[in-house]
Amino acid sequence: MLELTMASVSGTDAGATAGMLMADAPSEPGAALRVGRDPAVCRLVTPDDWLFVSRVHLDFQCAADGTWQVTWLRGSQPEPSSEVRLTIGEHTQPLAYGGTVALSRGGSGEIVVQDRTSPRSVNVGFFHEA
Repeated sequence: MLELTMASVSGTDAGATAGMLMADAPSEPGAALRVGRDPAVCRLVTPDDWLFVSRVHLDFQCAADGTWQVTWLRGSQPEPSSEVRLTIGEHTQPLAYGGTVALSRGGSGEIVVQDRTSPRSVNVGFFHEA
């Protein structure tokens, strides 16, 4: 099972957990969880006017072997208006626009989608049960 928690953070609200959203999906081939502005497609939905987040921004997919991966989907613009970084333990790395990273089984971490123009972010915590 993959469990996600999401908090939308703006300016001085850093560290606030009010409005935290949660979603999970079984580790079965083809299972998916999505994060973005489109409530018709995404299980975790950001504020509609936060245009630094695409309609479907992050796509978590379960592979045939039960492992999960996350992809930062390319949006309608050639250059993104956000930065995405992945933290697992002490290690932080950028996630490339259009890039995919495998999540280790039994691992946890955080993905931060940071607005390039203002102090806003979407923080998505994940836990992949072994």
